[in-house]
Amino acid sequence: MTTIDMQTKILARTLYEIRVLLANYLGSTAEGDPAVRYAAHLAYALHNQALELLDNKSFNVNEAINQITVVDKMFSERLNETLRKLT
Repeated sequence: MTTIDMQTKILARTLYEIRVLLANYLGSTAEGDPAVRYAAHLAYALHNQALELLDNKSFNVNEAINQITVVDKMFSERLNETLRKLT
């Protein structure tokens, strides 16, 4: 396994664990700090992509950014704009 592969798997597994830890902050009626709720929704939006990477598969980058766009709209954020500049 290359260093890049190991780095990718570490980040993917960590994102998935964050998604699990923040599950109680998901949903429009969830209470909590808005930043924590935003983080929970971002992790949830990308957890399937993280699982794909852990299985040595790829995912559609534009689809992932579109999922982040949905979360950004919920929280009046703009992460998707930063990510689109990377593509």
